[in-house]
Amino acid sequence: MFRAIVLKNLVRQRVRTSLTALGIAIGIATVLALGVITSGLKASLGEFVTAGGADFMVAQKGASDLSFSAVPEETVAALARRDDVARADGFELKITTLGSNPYFILYGFEADALGAQGLELREGELPAAADEIALGVDAAASNALAAGDTVVFEHRTFRVSGVYEVADTLRRSGGVALLATVQELGNRPGVVTAAYVTVAPGEDPVAVAEAIERDLPTLAAIADVDDYGEVDQGVRIMDAVNLAISLLAVGIGAIGVMNTMIMSVFERTREIGILRAVGWRGSRIVRMVLLESLALCGIAAVVGIALGLLATRAVLAIPTVSSFLVPSYAPEVFIRALAVGVVVALIGAAYPAVRAVRLSPMEALRHE
Repeated sequence: MFRAIVLKNLVRQRVRTSLTALGIAIGIATVLALGVITSGLKASLGEFVTAGGADFMVAQKGASDLSFSAVPEETVAALARRDDVARADGFELKITTLGSNPYFILYGFEADALGAQGLELREGELPAAADEIALGVDAAASNALAAGDTVVFEHRTFRVSGVYEVADTLRRSGGVALLATVQELGNRPGVVTAAYVTVAPGEDPVAVAEAIERDLPTLAAIADVDDYGEVDQGVRIMDAVNLAISLLAVGIGAIGVMNTMIMSVFERTREIGILRAVGWRGSRIVRMVLLESLALCGIAAVVGIALGLLATRAVLAIPTVSSFLVPSYAPEVFIRALAVGVVVALIGAAYPAVRAVRLSPMEALRHE
């Protein structure tokens, strides 16, 4: 009977209940979609910082964006000479346009470092001349290119020397060329964006990273995506935006639920008075209001998750986005979305529940 009353109260005002649930669902969908995209981007960055089997990456400390990082080649050479370092391979990044992708990433390595980057050739060979470039399998497929074809970057024509497969998403959708070529395209002679570091056998990567940061204060060691914020403020901005939207969804949703539940309690004042008169305790009235709110937000959560997944698929249908992002449907993303629904329900029902239980039976029965 108790559950029947709760369900009956929800469907009593179908339009109002539906609109409130839809508003909450849109907030939850936004939280979920942003969470999936953010998690996917972080996963891609996590693969990138240890690409090619490196233990960690070093870049200019405090850079606002990794593409702005500038590490002198002399510094990379000094890293390679350290006793606790086995390899230090500097690389230059150039963000350019390839076909419909305006965020194509071109990586530049020294010729002797290309072989250590975990690139598995599917056809052709790695670049050996200044006018050659190798493409990742995703970049080649999306642009219908193969070994022997030509591409144009920054008004220069390059021959596709080969097509490679690699573990990380960003390089599968990008390309590699010789370091001097990419430095010339970006007009950054003598500097690299960052360097991959592989520690010497028997050395502790954490200790080596700390020693490098201590000896070279201008550098930051990045071993995982949590460290990435030291050289790229974009990750911290993403986290801040994610939190802000979640809080906004909770606030807006809570106001909508509170409005719906207050109207519901107000319209049922006499009914609540009768229930109190026949023996219902205040705690049972509170439980009824809370269950109504939780049921409303539960329905909104289911709809919101479905909308969020559809929104994510729609965003990933854009070739520019899918070229560097693989969605990550981590459990914590769904937990966060459900948590938003629960918090909205509890906050939105708090005042209406208190108002309902403070009504005395006599006062409620006299209400018109």
